[in-house]
Amino acid sequence: MKLNNVYIDDTFAEAFSMKATRIIITAMNLKWAYRAANAIRGFASSVIACGCEADIERELKPSETPDGRPGISVMIFAMSTKDLEKQVPMRVGQSVMTTVTTACFSGLQTEEKISLGKSLRFFGDGYQIAKVINGKRFWRIPVMHGEFICEESTGITKAIGGGNFLVLGKTARHALTACEKAVDEIQKVSGVITAFPGGVVGSGSKIGSKYDFLTASTNEAYCPTLKGQVKTALTAEIGSVLEIVIDGIDEKSISKAMRIGIEAACSFGPSKGIYRISAGNYGGNLGKHLFHLRKLFK
Repeated sequence: MKLNNVYIDDTFAEAFSMKATRIIITAMNLKWAYRAANAIRGFASSVIACGCEADIERELKPSETPDGRPGISVMIFAMSTKDLEKQVPMRVGQSVMTTVTTACFSGLQTEEKISLGKSLRFFGDGYQIAKVINGKRFWRIPVMHGEFICEESTGITKAIGGGNFLVLGKTARHALTACEKAVDEIQKVSGVITAFPGGVVGSGSKIGSKYDFLTASTNEAYCPTLKGQVKTALTAEIGSVLEIVIDGIDEKSISKAMRIGIEAACSFGPSKGIYRISAGNYGGNLGKHLFHLRKLFK
């Protein structure tokens, strides 16, 4: 199978079950909402070492936010409810509450919830005030710039992490140009994020290592500098492989994001240094969610 003469490997991306939440960050203007959102998604590229995976989902108009101010929707994924319970309040407290003029609200209404303002309220040192509006509890925490308003809890849901595809190109410049376009298109899909820096992974990994203390290590079959030393998955013309990893609310949203992303990358074609599309998997041993590349286009 080919798209614009780019070969699509007959393989699948292997993804795994996660838990996720969506929070809404608002501020006096979009600039400061972005400052807070960018801070909260820092060091959140992979659960391998970061504890969670987080990224900006989209900008929100004032008409779309609870307090009528410009906002940013941020999604945070983790391996369990317990992990989200640890990561979300900590990140909101250190990255959102500390950002000037911000407020924080739940962007997901579900029965299962985790603490948000409920734990952060103690920063008010006894001066915090609770307010119930339309059945939702909010906390008004006095801070030096005025007040930090934070919803008491945020909903969480089952989710999927690790949807992915590999872009195999002539050079890093060729592959990155294609991936940048792919990420731009994926960002238009609701309910998904690409948590790695810029949405692109430069050091794709495999499970395990020759070193007992590592749970993941370089995927040598796709390392162009190791072609002569290992059993390689690369042909002579491929000089760089980049990966795009997608977390999403459900299989439908990830499938759509993968399809759109692959189409964008393939639009460059072999004449612009893009030769193949593949995916990362572990034979089905890592996760139960399998995204077959060719089936995405049927």
